[in-house]
Amino acid sequence: MALHWFNPPVPVKTEHPGIIHNVNNAEAAGEELMKWTKRGPWWELAVRVCMAVIFDEMEPEEARKAFLAAAKEEGTLLPPNDNQLNWKGIRSMCL
Repeated sequence: MALHWFNPPVPVKTEHPGIIHNVNNAEAAGEELMKWTKRGPWWELAVRVCMAVIFDEMEPEEARKAFLAAAKEEGTLLPPNDNQLNWKGIRSMCL
């Protein structure tokens, strides 16, 4: 089964401080959504949209938009330029 890619990726916090997950496909967005706790209205919509994309009923860009709104609602959305924190976090873990 092919992944349903979208661009640009949506950067979100992970349970590991300093590590960022750049979500760039509907399947990864769905997996990330299942980890969240708030599960408000945007979360519910994002789950439905991701499933529709996976079943080729909607375009991947729609999953990106819905996931972005859900990430804002959850408080896990990071600005795109924070991606550099990812490398700093990895580097400090390796030293």
